[in-house]
Amino acid sequence: MTTALVIGGGVAGPASAIALQKAGIEPILYEAYDRGADGIGQNLVLAVNGYSALLELGVGHLKPGFDIPRYRFHLGNGKQLCQVLNGDPLEDGTAAHAITRSDLYKALRDEAIDRGIELNFGKKLVDAKIENDGVTAYFSDGSSARGDLLVGADGLHSVTRKLIDPQELTFRYGGLWTTGGYATGINPPSQAGTEFMYLGRRSFFCYIPDHDGRIWWYATVTRPHEPTPQELSEITPEAWRKTLTDLFGVDRSAAVDIINATEAIWPPRPIQDIPHVPKWHNGRMIIIGDACHAVSPSAGQGVSMAIEDSLVLAKCLRDIPDIAAAFDKYEEIRRPRVEKIVEFGKDCGRMLEVRNQVRRTGRDVFARFAFNQKAAERGHESMRWLYDHRIKWETPVGRESVGAGG
Repeated sequence: MTTALVIGGGVAGPASAIALQKAGIEPILYEAYDRGADGIGQNLVLAVNGYSALLELGVGHLKPGFDIPRYRFHLGNGKQLCQVLNGDPLEDGTAAHAITRSDLYKALRDEAIDRGIELNFGKKLVDAKIENDGVTAYFSDGSSARGDLLVGADGLHSVTRKLIDPQELTFRYGGLWTTGGYATGINPPSQAGTEFMYLGRRSFFCYIPDHDGRIWWYATVTRPHEPTPQELSEITPEAWRKTLTDLFGVDRSAAVDIINATEAIWPPRPIQDIPHVPKWHNGRMIIIGDACHAVSPSAGQGVSMAIEDSLVLAKCLRDIPDIAAAFDKYEEIRRPRVEKIVEFGKDCGRMLEVRNQVRRTGRDVFARFAFNQKAAERGHESMRWLYDHRIKWETPVGRESVGAGG
């Protein structure tokens, strides 16, 4: 049986391992952490296209989290612009789903364990060499492992990517910082299953009420100049809270109350993406997920793309006996779609930037036309290439019709 070394935990690692096993390949998962990724990461939205791919893996419907089938846009003055679907639900009613990254990881990890997939913790990849029709991975603890192929699901700062192509990549800074948290003991205007989004006068704010009385929220703050790690480390939690309350204090929304009702606010993180990775594989090693197409969170597609990647890669290896040829086919299928989504994420981020009053005024005038109810519904139709993307496990590679963008 073909053996695949899967490098990386998070979402992409166990998703890839599950898909590979489904294709008749023996996956062995190696995570850099000395434990699972429980509690690591923040909240996210699994879009309907990603949820569809997850169900195709046979993982089943997610128990943690809650559905958010719609979102509602407002201006900073409180005026509602529109309410539209967060992608059309699947045939069984499955909708976009809010979940913490940790809970999604645990669901995938537990599924992998239930399927008998071997997981190894504390295994940080430091090198890998192709030799004798296989690949050997070397870890920081001095151990090694050999397989027929290696899948790098090791994130934005992927070691696998650098081993495949040592050329240094430039991450693209999006001009925004992101932050968020969970508020309790507060009851802002809400509707079950709805994201409340505000194009604020100075920054963007979104909140989502869950079923347990908590408010999940995130924000993006315009910062034209990319910060250094040192500059970020010097921002204290108290100073960051004050910055946020000052920014959102000029809006007619619940943002300030939500921020003040949040015990621990996530530290600010610069938004970056990778617009193009020249080389995805070298015949035995390949990268998936953020390692080859990190996208701005403004697109709401990061984990969905990783799960789609896992499914397509496994199908290619199932249907094409030669590993290098299967990798070529995977890249041929995935590259057009994921690079289109990366650019979509960049464009979404630009819409959220508020560099000055003139730009903000222009944005608000544009939003009144682009996000009125009828225009938003037309826009929903134009986004079917993104949300209606379906990958069917039973369909042979190359014979699927999944819409524009791959």
